[in-house]
Amino acid sequence: MHADMSMITDMIARGWENFLARPTGSLNLRFILQPTIATIIAVRAGMKDAREGRPAYLWTAFTNSEHRWQLLHGGWKDLCTPFLVAATLDAIYQLIIHKFIYPLELLFTATLLALVPYFVLRGPVNRIARRFIAGKTETVDTDAGQ
Repeated sequence: MHADMSMITDMIARGWENFLARPTGSLNLRFILQPTIATIIAVRAGMKDAREGRPAYLWTAFTNSEHRWQLLHGGWKDLCTPFLVAATLDAIYQLIIHKFIYPLELLFTATLLALVPYFVLRGPVNRIARRFIAGKTETVDTDAGQ
């Protein structure tokens, strides 16, 4: 039991150390490009949510069990390609640097680079865009009444 825990702790420590080394190693440009792409996708999705009057994405996915799978499927549809690209690039990086692929490190890195920015930003973009859309609607209504 103690040996298993030690092995897991060692894996986590190695994974974190390897993750922190990635931005300065080979293929380091992906640490800028992949979150940027995820951010662009999140902004587009958040704006679409605002135009369609949908509530904040992540909050709704966690609190609305009726539509949770539909929301998560839509998010995965947006992020499938960027996540697979992130995973592929990390696999290439690991093969170049470590000559081996560590699957948990790969999933951790791809998730941080491709999924986290999307899930964190989509809801706030929606809320901000709704304020502008509401302001634009009020302006149009005011102009129409004059």
